[in-house]
Amino acid sequence: MKSFFTAFFLLAASAGIAAQVRPAGTDGTSSDRKDPAPQSFEAKYEGGMFGYGKKESGTLKFDDINERIVFYGKDGKEKFSIGFQQISVISPQSRSVTSTTGNVVRNIPLPGSVLGGLIKEKKRYLIVQFADRDADVSGTVSFKLDNLKLLESVIQTLGEKAKMTQRGDAYYRPRTVRNEI
Repeated sequence: MKSFFTAFFLLAASAGIAAQVRPAGTDGTSSDRKDPAPQSFEAKYEGGMFGYGKKESGTLKFDDINERIVFYGKDGKEKFSIGFQQISVISPQSRSVTSTTGNVVRNIPLPGSVLGGLIKEKKRYLIVQFADRDADVSGTVSFKLDNLKLLESVIQTLGEKAKMTQRGDAYYRPRTVRNEI
């Protein structure tokens, strides 16, 4: 019994020491810089733009000449655009939802099929808050993107092109302070 406690104590002590050992970094700094987003990419419009209530798959494209981001529908026609200067906040959002396979397995009348509800998948969204000065309205548009890497690169690229300030994973446009006398 004494040898068991000795072995347990040595194992616990070595685990504590091993947790303190870290691999050395190459230059001591870490870069959060992501690859730039592609000029155009697949996205699914989820809603938020007034006048466009229907969800639709299509393509988002950066229009650098006119300083805007444009959504094209499946037919290749421009549906709407948001100017870089109209954007107030760009942020990511993730939702964990039960996958279609999980729902099917969960509804099979067999013992243990309830565990199918535990099969989850992540859905990733690009959230763009904007202020349309022409119509004097504000809105929030959301697009579903394929993966996290694309989402992060799109947020970074759009934030830089719109000359916004970064805060965590999001970008925002600081308010301008007016001095009125």
